[in-house]
Amino acid sequence: MNSKKIKINLVTGGAGFLGSNLINKLMKNNEIVICLDNLFTGDIDNIKQWINHPNFDFIEHDVIDPIEINVDRIWHLACPASPIHYQINPIKTSKTSFLGTYNMLGLAKKNKARILLASTSEIYGDPEVNPQPENYNGSVNTTGIRSCYDEGKRIAETLCSDYKRIHNLDIRIIRIFNTFGPKMQINDGRVISNFIVQALKGLPLTIYGDGKQIRSFCYVDDLIKGMIKLMESNFSEPINIGNPKQFTILEIAKIIKETINPDLKFIYKSLPQDDPIQRQPDIQKAIKELKWHPETDFEDGLNLTIKWFSEILKK
Repeated sequence: MNSKKIKINLVTGGAGFLGSNLINKLMKNNEIVICLDNLFTGDIDNIKQWINHPNFDFIEHDVIDPIEINVDRIWHLACPASPIHYQINPIKTSKTSFLGTYNMLGLAKKNKARILLASTSEIYGDPEVNPQPENYNGSVNTTGIRSCYDEGKRIAETLCSDYKRIHNLDIRIIRIFNTFGPKMQINDGRVISNFIVQALKGLPLTIYGDGKQIRSFCYVDDLIKGMIKLMESNFSEPINIGNPKQFTILEIAKIIKETINPDLKFIYKSLPQDDPIQRQPDIQKAIKELKWHPETDFEDGLNLTIKWFSEILKK
């Protein structure tokens, strides 16, 4: 007789881009999942296939407010991650990172649950070191328009680390680098979704600055695999998960243009304040500790993402 206890997973921000992709994976693994989302940037359509499943429950709730619920694992992903979205209400963004994480840590403590914090490469700010290892403390503007998110995630990491030190809480901290794939929103505002949607609509591709900014893009399936490996590991220090292969923004624009419509033009606009010039993960720790590395070729992931947006725009 198998007496193994079935774990109850709570996914905050579960109707969002990463949360819904994570839920798909957990559900397909026959896990029990509770999705918590206030639907500020999440979309109920992202999780509608699971709504009536006996192993799934959806609770519309804002993590800024405490909640009492019995869970074994908390995947804390709740927070707008696109600059367009987190700058709409920057005070709420800061509250989500601080109060939301504080509430989820309290819930984890009460339930003796393991908690994974979805942190971000944004904690490195506009880095002076490239690639960025986990021991790099970053170069962040604490008063800029992006600081509600950057500093919010930094204090969230601090809270998790203090709960580990003081309460011996079982924590995991994943620093997520640029990720793309199905279930991104049309108005997400990030570079790949922007370019794809503009190209599918036959619009010029908008490039901010000179397009020489450097980014690394990880396909969402690879990111979710890394997230699950981290949750299942015994590693409790912050860890980078991303794809170290680099592109300039202009290179991405040219690839998407050639893939969708070679006749498209580029238009150039001013670079937003504090937009980092380079961002690349050092993933040696993930390779060593999690036996993880990205597997999806950029072009393969891009084609799947284009197909997703094409189907969404037809609706």
